[in-house]
Amino acid sequence: MPTITEDLRPIHSTVIRATADLVGRATVADLTRPTPCAGWDLGDLLAHMTVQHLGFAAAARGHGADPAVWTPVRPGADFAERYAEAADAVIDAFAAPDALVREVHLPELSPDRTFPGRLALTFHLVDYVVHGWDVATALGLPFRPSPEALAATLPIARSVPGGAARLAPGAAFAPALPVPPDTDPLTEILLLLGRRP
Repeated sequence: MPTITEDLRPIHSTVIRATADLVGRATVADLTRPTPCAGWDLGDLLAHMTVQHLGFAAAARGHGADPAVWTPVRPGADFAERYAEAADAVIDAFAAPDALVREVHLPELSPDRTFPGRLALTFHLVDYVVHGWDVATALGLPFRPSPEALAATLPIARSVPGGAARLAPGAAFAPALPVPPDTDPLTEILLLLGRRP
């Protein structure tokens, strides 16, 4: 990963709230729509996104090692409210004064080590730039993060490891795809993380 010295919390918060706005435009009937995530409909994707917010929030508060906080639940009729609550929870957790320097547990990434909160925030940020696009694509809506958000996220996407781990079941990202010259930042992020924009 790149060395992150900037406080990315304002950018992270803006991206997370943008995904909540997208989710708020979905209906229960949309939950069966296909998404760019292979094998996942929108309900599966929102279950994942909601629990990841809750898991990262728990991690930022020192409770990430508890496997219960990482267990997804298929969304019901109140999915948009649940998602908004989870989005608020992760933003609030990372707003704590010591959140960026606290060592956090992210067992889905590594059960045997901890990560600085500042690094955990970058993992969450890049994930939600991509998942925001996933949700927007499933719903047929535009998703355009700010130039500042894309500038912060692109070096993170470039540093995500490749290799066989990307082919494993449940891998966070598919293998990277070729990036043509003069590709815009959002498209490059998506290609690097295995999406086909």
